[in-house]
Amino acid sequence: MTDYTYLVNDIISACENDGTEFLAYVPNMVNRSEERLTRDLDDYGLVVQTSIAVSASNAEITLPTGTRIVKNFNLINNGSKINLLLKTDEFLNAVWPTSASTEVPRYYSRVTDTRVRLAPTPASTSDGILMTVARPVTLTSANPTNYFTEICYDALFNASMVEAMVFTKNFSAVQLFEQRYMQAVETLRNQARRTRRDDMAAPASPAGADNTVIAYSN
Repeated sequence: MTDYTYLVNDIISACENDGTEFLAYVPNMVNRSEERLTRDLDDYGLVVQTSIAVSASNAEITLPTGTRIVKNFNLINNGSKINLLLKTDEFLNAVWPTSASTEVPRYYSRVTDTRVRLAPTPASTSDGILMTVARPVTLTSANPTNYFTEICYDALFNASMVEAMVFTKNFSAVQLFEQRYMQAVETLRNQARRTRRDDMAAPASPAGADNTVIAYSN
């Protein structure tokens, strides 16, 4: 099974380098690679579902720690699920300028990287369900596996090798592993596209708006 130790040994073997400075820098290589994969992939493996309490008369919600992207936000109101629509802050200010006035929320917008604003301001406390994109828990010897080691190992390894080649100043090999990384990421992106449909459905845009995906184009 591929895990953190397997990855570290793989990097060391591929580089044929077990020097003290190199070994000390390997965790940085892996960390940068995980960060890169989090940005490059649009994959359900990075999606986190969080149940939250939406308080009455409170128009702002603090996002779960580590949230990068909010995929969707639903409220449970009187047993019915309300899919809140993402709008700009300017839109919310225009349609609901008086935050003290309360009603059932219909919209939300990002205020900062850690907070979202609802409009209208909730009239009563209700349950919310947030679907967000977040980076998996960082790989370490104490946390040896995550989504990247289990599903994305080729991309993780090649991204780490890019960092290793930069560290060792082997700039000609950087291009080789960069190409291998992009090839691995493209297969993961194709897997993600296939995940968004079943055999009876047409391809669908992940944006959730007008479908811009052309069937059989790739």
